[in-house]
Amino acid sequence: METNYDVMWTEKYRPKTLDDLRGHDDIISRLKGFVERGNLPHLLLAGPPGTGKTTALLALANDLFGPSNVSRNLLELNASDDRGIDAIRTKVKEFARTASFGGVPFKIICLDEADNLTSAAQHALRRTMERYVKTSRFALICNYSSKIIEPIQSRCAIFRFRPLDEKSMKDFLIHICKNEKLVYDKEGLDTVLYISEGDLRKAINIIQSTVASGKSIEKVTVLQTVGHADPERIREMLKYSLEGDFYKSRDVLQKLILEFGLSGTDVTYQIFREIPTLDIPDLKKLEINEYLAEVDFRISEGASSNIQLSAFLAKLVKEGTKE
Repeated sequence: METNYDVMWTEKYRPKTLDDLRGHDDIISRLKGFVERGNLPHLLLAGPPGTGKTTALLALANDLFGPSNVSRNLLELNASDDRGIDAIRTKVKEFARTASFGGVPFKIICLDEADNLTSAAQHALRRTMERYVKTSRFALICNYSSKIIEPIQSRCAIFRFRPLDEKSMKDFLIHICKNEKLVYDKEGLDTVLYISEGDLRKAINIIQSTVASGKSIEKVTVLQTVGHADPERIREMLKYSLEGDFYKSRDVLQKLILEFGLSGTDVTYQIFREIPTLDIPDLKKLEINEYLAEVDFRISEGASSNIQLSAFLAKLVKEGTKE
């Protein structure tokens, strides 16, 4: 089994048109309406990483300008690199003031990771968006729309992307696996979906990383590739502690840390994801979440993760043995 890392599959399989997009039907429908009318407002695309924000914008530009004119009518900037006011005053203004190519009367300026723009740069951008509205439209892409100043938000049509649903992601991953002739099983793909949590880019990179080491896509190989603990081991650790066996649960914890090299924060997050699956009353689940939040805070403040996680397991033992 071979994979070519000269080409990242996230780029190779990136949808080129709005018709190729999956998983955000309401957003796709609105964007298609802009293409049909040949016009669009300033855009603000917000949501978690890997949910298709940049892909949707590039697909919109492809449909609007046509493949031959996209490169001349679309300026892509990553605001995490060009985050200061100088980038707005030079690169953005120079591109915004020139006329477009083809039949569409405006160009698109895409500012990816716009929530990294400084406050001064955002205020400079606000004026630029007004001044060059006849020749340019701005598309701001960010993870946290709250970091974009209100005057910019009020000038944009806002599209909020949510984590992709498992069916859409699974269908796309199976398409890649079949196209690349990969060996995979259902449990392997389910593990990829569990780890990626609605982030399709992360899921594709996990698959490519797994097969790059010559392995098929199975549960064990995926967990080894990403250094992620088996959820069943986490559940086993919680089960032992709730049954009152502190030493067995602590042994599992030590093996998880040593075998997978997990940090304290990694362990607390995986515990957090497994708490809803426990076969205990909901009230106890709430109390366990409270304990876990306190432990996570202490670890983030610099406390020993081993001591804090052991203390967390000790509290579970007490909860489990209560009458």
